[in-house]
Amino acid sequence: MKIHRVPDLPDSLPFCSAVEVDGLLHCSGNIGNRPGSLEVVPGGIAAETRQCMENIRSVLEYCGSSLDKVIKVTVFIDDMDGFWAMNEVYREFFTTHLPARSCVAVKALAIGAKVEIECIALAAGR
Repeated sequence: MKIHRVPDLPDSLPFCSAVEVDGLLHCSGNIGNRPGSLEVVPGGIAAETRQCMENIRSVLEYCGSSLDKVIKVTVFIDDMDGFWAMNEVYREFFTTHLPARSCVAVKALAIGAKVEIECIALAAGR
């Protein structure tokens, strides 16, 4: 097992960016916060989804993987009224392959975020 912690993950958070086990990267949930801070980007669910996906891309690249190697995604959303706006942005990041995905409505997310996304990807060399 290998623990990955990207340099801009705030030290105050009690979790890592990803755990690598048996050739798979299990990435922690990402919200639409600006790198290095706990401030969610303004602009609603579309802007937050875009920042979430950029944060996930950064974690994957730091670990030697990429969005092309993502095999499973779980999306947590605080209001299903934002489902289609989230989907529109999400689709920009997965243009050639679509990983398996679940989308779950939740009562609330950390620091007032509207969306949180976690994923499992193939690790480097797979």
